[in-house]
Amino acid sequence: MKLLEELYKEILLRHYKHPLNFRTLEGASVKMPGVNPSCGDSLELYLRLEDGRIAEAAWQGQGCAISMTSASLMSELIKGKTPPEALELTRKFKAMIVDGAEPAPELGDLRALAGVHKLHARVKCATLAWNTLEEALKE
Repeated sequence: MKLLEELYKEILLRHYKHPLNFRTLEGASVKMPGVNPSCGDSLELYLRLEDGRIAEAAWQGQGCAISMTSASLMSELIKGKTPPEALELTRKFKAMIVDGAEPAPELGDLRALAGVHKLHARVKCATLAWNTLEEALKE
């Protein structure tokens, strides 16, 4: 168990220090702001949709390690997915974080955030990018 905890800490630190897809996206089909007013985390999500799929995802923002790791991993995971597939990943991620559901294998490294379920003050941090994605896909 100790080894798993160390692996999860490594994933958090890696994505916090070197987030994936952390940039603006020229030619984005959708640009959506997201804010967690309870702690000040914020981000801007950019999506480029092509042929019914998320061809590219990028984001910029600031916040805690949990918020930034979640956005980093989400931006990579949703590439190539259709909006309904991305929304299904959102549902599975939120079930894990909010409800404490068993982490779905397709969430990959995002499963490292499963323990956030026990940290009620951090649930909004972990779900910020995902809530923003839901709003963006409604556009």
